[in-house]
Amino acid sequence: MAEVKTDFEEVKRFWLRESEEALNVADHLMEKGDFSYSLFFGHLAIEKILKAVYVVKHKEHAPPLHNLVRLAKIAGLELDERSTDALIRITSYNIESRYPDIKAAFRKKCTSDFTLKEMKIIKEYFRWIKSQLQ
Repeated sequence: MAEVKTDFEEVKRFWLRESEEALNVADHLMEKGDFSYSLFFGHLAIEKILKAVYVVKHKEHAPPLHNLVRLAKIAGLELDERSTDALIRITSYNIESRYPDIKAAFRKKCTSDFTLKEMKIIKEYFRWIKSQLQ
């Protein structure tokens, strides 16, 4: 049986499109006042752009991970303490917005001001990670 070659440039483009779409959805949810899910999609955007970087650096499919610090490290990104702390916090939005036992408390925390501040940070890291694709 012949081995099928993977076009990793196309895989990178897939993750890039997916990440940009997730960020767009986060913005739409923000506009509609669905703040907790806006942050959840912000997490997805960061996760997917990290997977694009992983594919570029390793020429293999990204692992099915959701922990942003772990993804960043295996993608070869250098993280300082501020970046590590931000990615830990953004990773928590994946958990806090999913599970019913903590979702209610998370939704109370997700005011407009809190979410705007966090989305600004998410977009800052999104741009930085995307710049690593160059």
